[in-house]
Amino acid sequence: MLGGMLRLKLPPDLSRDAIKRLKWFEYYGSHDNNARLTCRHYGISPQTFYRWKRRYDPRCLESLDDHSHRPKKVRKPTWSEAEVKAVLGVREEYPRWGKDKLVILLKKRGCELSASMVGRILRYLKDRRLLVEPVPNYVSSRKRQRNRPYAVRKPKDYSAGKPGDMVQLDTLDLRPLPGVSFKHFTAHDVVSKWNTLSVYTRATATTAADFLNIMESRMPFPIKALQVDGGSEFESIFEQECQNRGIRLFVLPPRSPKLNGGVERAHRTHTEEFYEVTDSSFELDEIRRDLLKWEHIYNTVRPHQALGYLTPQKYLQQKERGQVSLII
Repeated sequence: MLGGMLRLKLPPDLSRDAIKRLKWFEYYGSHDNNARLTCRHYGISPQTFYRWKRRYDPRCLESLDDHSHRPKKVRKPTWSEAEVKAVLGVREEYPRWGKDKLVILLKKRGCELSASMVGRILRYLKDRRLLVEPVPNYVSSRKRQRNRPYAVRKPKDYSAGKPGDMVQLDTLDLRPLPGVSFKHFTAHDVVSKWNTLSVYTRATATTAADFLNIMESRMPFPIKALQVDGGSEFESIFEQECQNRGIRLFVLPPRSPKLNGGVERAHRTHTEEFYEVTDSSFELDEIRRDLLKWEHIYNTVRPHQALGYLTPQKYLQQKERGQVSLII
């Protein structure tokens, strides 16, 4: 009988969901009223099936339509037309002010409303398109999206399987003495944890390009991809050098340092284990020599927990002999 209803007597405005539920009960009736079998067949829970079974009326197929979830008793607006006009006027005058600030301004103009009431009136005005928010004019450089000629977002399917597949690069501000400031560069290989370090007086595209030369000369494997943040030092000459050398350059989305977590953690290590305990005079030439010694200790002496307490050098040696598995 239900099959005949499906073929002949379906109301023209019956929803697709109601037709789907009607098929449940046709299957249910043709299989000895076996609810469990019906639920397994259609992949629904028994609670769902029995809820619709209680609602189902064979003489009124619309009973299988979704019901409105609107509350039976709806709170009616308690504001007056004058209060709505007052809120609309002050918000249009100060379009970036929130309800808490508007409350104070409205009170000075003789209209005392609570912050929640002002918020509800604003929502009422927006829902009815009576209040149109201004189109922002992005004048802050922080919000501008610069077109990069070579750098791109890292593809989701890109993964680092070998040393050099992904080297995270970042800078660190150093102010070791009053009136003394440096820019520390760290290149961190995410697989072997090998680090290359240097320090400059400024972080510019030129110094970043110079550090790229240092990376290639001191990392014991070819660099296939670099990951950087959106700093200006990683644009211009630096970006061009990466393209010339065939090194893929991935740039992070704004305000997402956690995606460069390896080099961020390495910065902490270099700060705590080198800069905070060194007796260097912090002359540029001297701090570079001392930093180079620390780089050697970091890569060849210091055990790394992430490598099973191997050094990066030992890890690379064992990996070359096939004695260790990849970390990433």
